[in-house]
Amino acid sequence: MEMEIKKMAKAGNRDACKILAKQLVQLRKQKNRTYAVSSKVTSMSTQTKVMNSQMKMAGAMSNTAKTMQAVNKKMDPKKTLQTMQDFQKENLKMGMTEDMINDTLDDIFSESGDEEESQDIVNQVLDEIGIEISGKMVRAPSTGKSLPNVSKTKASTISDEDIERQLKALGMD
Repeated sequence: MEMEIKKMAKAGNRDACKILAKQLVQLRKQKNRTYAVSSKVTSMSTQTKVMNSQMKMAGAMSNTAKTMQAVNKKMDPKKTLQTMQDFQKENLKMGMTEDMINDTLDDIFSESGDEEESQDIVNQVLDEIGIEISGKMVRAPSTGKSLPNVSKTKASTISDEDIERQLKALGMD
């Protein structure tokens, strides 16, 4: 349209320029109105969607309220409280009983004499293979950071015959 107006202005046709200019102004106004109507339609569509979702939410809240009323009618708060208290009391009793049983079992197993019996068996086995622990353990070197000093008197108390007898008992000839 603007090019057409410029062409008419060069030709000197002033009346045609005025008519074309009016049409251009009307076209621009129509374009602005179209944008305004389009935005209003979009706004109305959004409002319709919001109203629809609010109606659905109201329906869901209504159903929830009805359900909660039904639950409150069927559930007695006093009975629920009593049940919870009974459970707590029984749970405490069970914990105390478990502690008593564990203490009793600990006492039984600690007094059973298993350690003495196992030491007797170890001593018997060692006696059978020819190792005397009580007499020779005293002469055994103690554990320490440095090597113990062995005197000639202690070394001479164990004879070669004793060592050979112990090796034969162990099966090492």
